[in-house]
Amino acid sequence: MKPPRTALKLPRYCRRKPLKNGRWAYFFEPPTWARAQGCQIEAEALGQDYVAAVDRAENVLLPAFDSWRSRGLTDMVPAAVTPGSFDWLAGVFKAHQKWKEIDHKTQRLYEQGLSLFANHRLKDGTRTGSKQISDFTKGFVDAVYAKLLVVEDKDADGNVVRRERRRFANAAMVACRRAWFVGQRADEKRVPAINPFSRMGLKARAPGQAVRETPTATWEDLVAFRAAAKDLGYRSVATASLVTWEWLQREEHVFGAFEIAHYRPKERPNSVKIVHPKNGEEAWWPLFDEAGEALFPELMAELDEIKKTTVSGLVFRRDHAHRRSRTPLPWITDKKDLRYLRDVVKEIIRSAGLREELSFTSFRHGGFTEGADSDLTDAELRAAGRHRSARQLPTYAKRTRKQLISGTKKRREERTKTAGLSE
Repeated sequence: MKPPRTALKLPRYCRRKPLKNGRWAYFFEPPTWARAQGCQIEAEALGQDYVAAVDRAENVLLPAFDSWRSRGLTDMVPAAVTPGSFDWLAGVFKAHQKWKEIDHKTQRLYEQGLSLFANHRLKDGTRTGSKQISDFTKGFVDAVYAKLLVVEDKDADGNVVRRERRRFANAAMVACRRAWFVGQRADEKRVPAINPFSRMGLKARAPGQAVRETPTATWEDLVAFRAAAKDLGYRSVATASLVTWEWLQREEHVFGAFEIAHYRPKERPNSVKIVHPKNGEEAWWPLFDEAGEALFPELMAELDEIKKTTVSGLVFRRDHAHRRSRTPLPWITDKKDLRYLRDVVKEIIRSAGLREELSFTSFRHGGFTEGADSDLTDAELRAAGRHRSARQLPTYAKRTRKQLISGTKKRREERTKTAGLSE
């Protein structure tokens, strides 16, 4: 018995064929003139599922055929995004106000993660991004994650080598989870309330894998780095490295939040304002002890020189003579990007002959390590780093000016046991 004719429309170059079981089978068949002209897109059976057949034809086969026919010109035209698909969800996320509140570095990581998930090819050849999110299940997401977790490469001998990219795959799931939550608030009718990316139990590392630690610099590394930076003309980077060591500020805070107005203002000439935007902490750090002795003589001398020529704005700018702009621009861009600075830091590290794995962050870790080696109390370390948590808040709340002065003196004493301060 021939199945009743369906009114469902088929894509170009697709046809249906009745089967003995009463169902339809779908086929993609490029025109004969195209095959005669050397088109490599071959005829293909699309199965008995109408939705899957249309999806593969419209998102895989027809785009490939049109690319051949136009000699690649259609590849330059962005594909239309189907409402309700994961691609659509990613677009909703990027258009939302929440996206604008994310710093540039995190935006870039989110874009990489969303792209990794969306561009994954499923067994039927379609992209994950083209699938309707209403069909997503926790099992489906887990299966895709398992595929993204392992990637295959070839070594110099052509052998297939499997490696794990756990951090990249985990970051992708975090980006997808955030996109789902934002999309659900923006369009709760289309985005299901249950987020399949939530509570995936992501592990930071595989069982038995060693913990990846941030390389820590020594005081000798810092001295060598500062000398090389000055030789190369990057005096601001040399001073900034001492700031992150002494005041334990993060890279993005040193270059993106530390302003001239924070250092020895008229109303508080004996203090500096330390800003930690990540946790919302701000504090005035004393520059002199009770006897009037400078706590950071080398650093203060360099910052005083900068303050003489810089009226307002960020402290650290591109002051090297071979810069492109006449006006010294900030190291951090309007989009909170520090990639250029990191390239300069690597150049300085190589010039100084230091370990390749070191970075600007290594100096902050070195400052913390110096504090621990100097027998600073928990209160003194927390006062310096401006760290806080629910369990340690009582201890953290007791930080005082006396603790900051005491901790600084202990660190300088430890630093000068084996050698004097070097410039």
